[in-house]
Amino acid sequence: MSSALARDLAEVDEHGFVVLSDVLTRRETDAVRAGLDPLLAQAPTGRNEFEGHLTQRVYSLLAKTRAVDILVEHPRVLAICDRVLTDGCLLSAALTCNVLPGGTPQPLHADGQFYGVVRPRPPIGISTMWAIDDFTAENGATLAVPGSHRWDDRAPDPSTPTVCLAMPGGSVAIFPDTLWHGAGANRSERQRLGLTIQYCAPWARQIENMVLAVPPDTARMVSPRIRSLIGYSIHPPFVGYVDGRHPERLLGIDTPHP
Repeated sequence: MSSALARDLAEVDEHGFVVLSDVLTRRETDAVRAGLDPLLAQAPTGRNEFEGHLTQRVYSLLAKTRAVDILVEHPRVLAICDRVLTDGCLLSAALTCNVLPGGTPQPLHADGQFYGVVRPRPPIGISTMWAIDDFTAENGATLAVPGSHRWDDRAPDPSTPTVCLAMPGGSVAIFPDTLWHGAGANRSERQRLGLTIQYCAPWARQIENMVLAVPPDTARMVSPRIRSLIGYSIHPPFVGYVDGRHPERLLGIDTPHP
């Protein structure tokens, strides 16, 4: 294990999150933004307080643009997932969180609450928040409750202290699905574009049904690692097979799978 990865894992273990600054180059960040701009031009705002009445969410991103592939399979993120989740992982969700001016704070939540497993517990998932725009205290940067990844089933109240995960564009915050967090208010005059890409243990139910969300023609197009993350993979010894065979066989991909 590299010293950088060891430091990242220690931050996650102690505080419940780690922020990796300037992971993407300016050119890479601009390419992601360019790929998302046409989708955001016609994206609605949220349907409720959680989605954000002034937040644009575009779901099923892998089915709509190749611009986010670099984020989904980023090696620094997957290295943390592989260590924390131990058995590998699946892609659970990939969507934009574009908070517009006037956007109100998102209710604090933990991304793995829906699993219903009694806390404290080991992570079942890992969440990332990628900053495409700079994330600041003024424009709605993610707010996190340090140490809450170790809590039992109690929830934060309005007086619970939070920290602002401010970071420049091209950075990413990484945290387990047990951390209480939420988007802040956008009190600025500009949007705050981010993406949340979430992963789960390979035996867990994904938030988004990726095999249905991503058409087969698109699944053939992406990298083998992304295809595996979508669900065209086997969790040993045999979880995920189709008609007794490896699911990639459905795509006509000639691989040495049984």
